[in-house]
Amino acid sequence: MAKKKAFALRINEDMLKAIEKWAGDEFRSTNGQIEWMLMQALKEANRAPKKNTDD
Repeated sequence: MAKKKAFALRINEDMLKAIEKWAGDEFRSTNGQIEWMLMQALKEANRAPKKNTDD
């Protein structure tokens, strides 16, 4: 499993509420939803991290 790093994120309250609702609809945590959204954006831009074969 990839190592995770914590950091603070400032986000508009209405945007966070929308993400929380979406996360609930998808049975994910808010953090998991944000990670999923970021990975989707990285994949669409062909910038997703390479899979590490050493794991």
